[in-house]
This record gives sequence, C-alpha cells and structure tokens, in this order.
Amino acid sequence: MRRYLARKIFVYALTFFAAVTINWMIPRFMPGDPVRTMLGRASLSDPGAADAMRDYYTSLFGLDLPVWQQYLNFWGSLLRGDLGTSVWLFPTPVTEVILGAVPYTLALLVPAILLSWVAGNRFGAFAARSRWLDNTVLPVGYILTATPYMWLGILLAWSLGIVAGVFPIAGAYGFALQPEWSWAFASSLVAHWFLPFLSLFLVAFGGWAIGMRNLIIYELDADYSGYLEALGAPRRLVRRYAFRNAVLPQLTGLAVQLGTIVAGALLTEIVFSYPGLGNLVLQAVNNRDFFLLQGTFLFIVVGVLIANFIVDVVYVLVDPRTRTQMQGSRA
Repeated sequence: MRRYLARKIFVYALTFFAAVTINWMIPRFMPGDPVRTMLGRASLSDPGAADAMRDYYTSLFGLDLPVWQQYLNFWGSLLRGDLGTSVWLFPTPVTEVILGAVPYTLALLVPAILLSWVAGNRFGAFAARSRWLDNTVLPVGYILTATPYMWLGILLAWSLGIVAGVFPIAGAYGFALQPEWSWAFASSLVAHWFLPFLSLFLVAFGGWAIGMRNLIIYELDADYSGYLEALGAPRRLVRRYAFRNAVLPQLTGLAVQLGTIVAGALLTEIVFSYPGLGNLVLQAVNNRDFFLLQGTFLFIVVGVLIANFIVDVVYVLVDPRTRTQMQGSRA
C-alpha cells in the first residue's frame, strides 16, 4: 500500500508541475495588457502621468522582467503561499479574492457530485431490473447526459425562473440582503442555489444512471452470477453482488469525470451570475487579470488532483482484488 501511494503521489506531483506550468502560460498568451486595462478605469488626462503610472504598476507586478524570470518568481511566490495581487481588485490579494468565492463553488460541486453519483447508480441499478423504467424513464438519461451544462442552465433559468417565476436566476442571495445568520438570508441563499445545483445534478445523474444500468446487465450475465443462481442463491443476493462489482468502474469513472463536472460548474456559475470561481474566471479574463486567472486555475487544478487521489485510495480500500495483487507483487 505504501509503494502504491508513493507511486500515485509521484504521478500526481508531475501532473501538478505540468498543470501549474500550463496554468501560468495561459494568461500570458491572452491579448492585451493588464496594467493598461487597470489604468483605463481611471481618468488620467496627463499623458506623462499615465506613462509614469503604467511603468510603476508594470514594475510592481513584475511584468517588466524577462519571461523566464517571471516564471521562476511565480514558483518562488507559490511555494511561499503568495498568489500575487489582483489587478482587477487592486490591491486585494488573489488568495483573499479566491477564498471569498470558494464556498459558493463548493456548495454547488460537492452536493451535485455526491448526490448525482449515489442517486444515479441506485436508479440505474433499479432500471436494470425494471423493464418499464428501462423503456420509458431511462431514455431521458441519454438526453440529460448529452446536454451541455450551460444550455441546461439557460433552459432551467427560462422555464423555472422567468416563465414560472419560482426561483431567482442571478446572484447567490437577494440584492437587498446582507450575509447574516437569519432565516430570511438562508432561504434566499437556498433559492438562488437550487437552479445551478439542479443543472449540474441532472446532467451528471443521467450519465451515472446509464452507466450503472449497462454494468448491472453485464454483471448479471457473468459466470459468477450464473454459478450463484445454479447453487440456489436468491436473486436478490445475486443482484447485490452484481451491484458491488458494478460500482467499482463507476468509482473510476468518477475520477475521470471530475474535471468535466468542475468545468460544467464554472459555466453554470457564469449563466446564473453565481459568485463562485466561474464568475472569477470571467471577470479575470475581461479585466486581463493574469494573477487572479492563474490563481483560480491553480485552485481548480489542486482541487481536482486531490479529489482524484482520494478516489484512487477509496478504490483500493473497497476492491479487495487490488490489495491481493499488491500482496502478490510484494511476495
């Protein structure tokens, strides 16, 4: 187990280095000058003063240095836990801006990922033994899993927000409210949260349900299922073993799909103007904020890598065959 974890940590460390390097390069490929964008919001009638301010902020952000030195300075600051200062919200540190948006993104992602995985697998397993569900309800899953997150979010906002008027379609809480411990604020928070959550949940739910349905049918046709039935085992017991074996590929699929779900969450936040990391990415791009953009991407990369690592560890713990293989290779 230690050698397995050591190999995984080494692979994830290399992945982290490559991802962070690409993350640092992406903003530099963007057209435009962040300092010019920042100073464009100020009214400076004196050309000399504008040039002096531009030179000052360019030097302050380290953008006047060679690219290789900017890259080394970035790693040095990163190892110290310093992500720089936001150009868009100067002089607020990038870390402070990101920490203000992270709770909203996690409030969407964690329930959507966990509930869609559990509910989708359970529903898919039930549909595999129900011809009515398999022929009527489950085909809706094919439509959901093929639906882009952003398009479904727009459809839900139009139908449930504008036409029905049941849920708000923008922000994280009412514009007339302030964050506080009260029922009015909590109810407004949940009402604004529901539509972004529902769009993420439905798309992921359809994919997990279809995957589990197909895996259950495959497992029920396997030799061990026929052997158990020949021994007189109850059909319920056979299905229980089939479900346990079918869950393992779904765990692997969860690790693979995490990046897609996170990307869908970012787009969904933009659709609903939800103040999470997706909204920060949009604002950082519009304001050419290199530091906020690379800091947001860095947090997303780290979060996806940690989640994948946890899934890898959980897979080993729930699948006894992997532990047997480790013991055999050690012997």
